[in-house]
Amino acid sequence: MERRPWNAIPIDPSPDALVPLPAALWRLEPHPYVALGAPYGEGGSPFQLRQGVVERLLAAQRALQSQQPEWRLAIFDGWRPLAVQAFMVRHATAELCRDRGVDPLAAGPALAEVSREVGRFWAPPNPDPGAPPPHSTGAAVDLTLADRHGAPIDMGSPIDAIGAVSAPDHFLGVAAASRDAGERERALAVHGHRRLLQKVMAAAGFAQHPGEWWHFSWGDQLWAWRCGQPAAIYGRVGV
Repeated sequence: MERRPWNAIPIDPSPDALVPLPAALWRLEPHPYVALGAPYGEGGSPFQLRQGVVERLLAAQRALQSQQPEWRLAIFDGWRPLAVQAFMVRHATAELCRDRGVDPLAAGPALAEVSREVGRFWAPPNPDPGAPPPHSTGAAVDLTLADRHGAPIDMGSPIDAIGAVSAPDHFLGVAAASRDAGERERALAVHGHRRLLQKVMAAAGFAQHPGEWWHFSWGDQLWAWRCGQPAAIYGRVGV
């Protein structure tokens, strides 16, 4: 099964447990994967993360509110067991096939391209404990910004959007290329929102996925790879 560059990083596991998100962290509900029927198992919940990650999220929220007192972090997704990762890879592949008019049962270059695109955004559900998908470790979180009422701030694209629009600095390029003042103003605003999220998360020690504005982690292999750490401290939790 495919491995990511960061899977070469060793894991020196910590006993830090998964814990439910506290009430101070806003949850975006209903959770879309749960609504699709993703198999979390008895008592499983996407709104769980390692204790150390939760503490850093609260620190990131304090940093955010020191700059935008009326805003808060909004948590989209946390822990995923391998079964959910596999379910969502299949779902994302089927959706992209439908959008592009590709037959998911017909092998060929079009289906191979869909698989490559999905693979850029969805880690394979690798059962190798040395190469866990980031979310299966309880160290990765997908999140956005919201106002005090819980309404999401404009970040330019939905979480999980497949394509160039999801790159953290995408809208900086849009602004530079635009000849329309209104489009340029909106692009710069969106870029500012993404940069603010990036800055407050980095201040709390998180590393951002290089291709996803919404994905941050602390303690997993991706974090170690991006931050130059010799080892990750969180491996896979559950099956």
